[in-house]
Amino acid sequence: MTTASASAFDTQERHMWAGRAAAYRRSAERLCAHPVPDLLDAARVAEGVGHLDVGCGTGTVVEAARARGAHVTAVDAEPDMVAATGARVPQARVEHGTLPELPFPDAEFDAATANFVLNHVGDPIAALTELHRVLRPGGRVAVTLWRNPDAAGQTLLGRAAQAAGVTPPAGRAGPGVDFARTGDGVAGLLRTAGFADVRGTELAWEHPADAEEWWAGFADGGIGTVGTMLGALTQEERAAAKAHYDRLAEELAGPDGRLLLPHIAVLAHGVKA
Repeated sequence: MTTASASAFDTQERHMWAGRAAAYRRSAERLCAHPVPDLLDAARVAEGVGHLDVGCGTGTVVEAARARGAHVTAVDAEPDMVAATGARVPQARVEHGTLPELPFPDAEFDAATANFVLNHVGDPIAALTELHRVLRPGGRVAVTLWRNPDAAGQTLLGRAAQAAGVTPPAGRAGPGVDFARTGDGVAGLLRTAGFADVRGTELAWEHPADAEEWWAGFADGGIGTVGTMLGALTQEERAAAKAHYDRLAEELAGPDGRLLLPHIAVLAHGVKA
């Protein structure tokens, strides 16, 4: 991907997430928080560690790292997210910042994390190279993102829209930048960015959710690509998509009627030699 097209991707992301902190908190925050303990373990975030969290969102990683006694700095490209994290964890240093150009000197941190961030940057290798730059020698990085192919819970909303005849947007990553959303694929990115002792694995779980709240959180909140797509539907298209959603959701309901949504994330980590 050229610099111009990577910039266009990043501009689209900024537009999609602008002012979405409250909506994200109501919808995807708890889902995306599930891998946080494994993420922090992989980066060896502990008491006294200088920790950088990029793409901090509403602060779940920051809050958990502070609970471990780490000295946490966090950045996000969306000012609304920066404000949300700063209010949630006032003990952390929270700033506006965007990959791949962070406002920190070389070798500033002991650990860096990026929870579901790499799919939101135009040039993932440049983003990881920047994390390599700001880590001290021996510092550790850990990242997560959604695996592809997706699990059934991840595709529920998109499948409902497609069943209603709505065409999902094409992937926006260019052929020179896109990568396999697998443990090996993300591990390869880390190696290309200069990290050593790289590992990639998968985390699978079932996310419990109320069916109506899950629909509304994305369709009304406009969260992510699927939420943006649902929010743009006509009244008739939305009604059709919701009917298909109700039918498909029944297949993922647990004994108590709440949804049990299968999700699979990739966790990859490495060391700056």
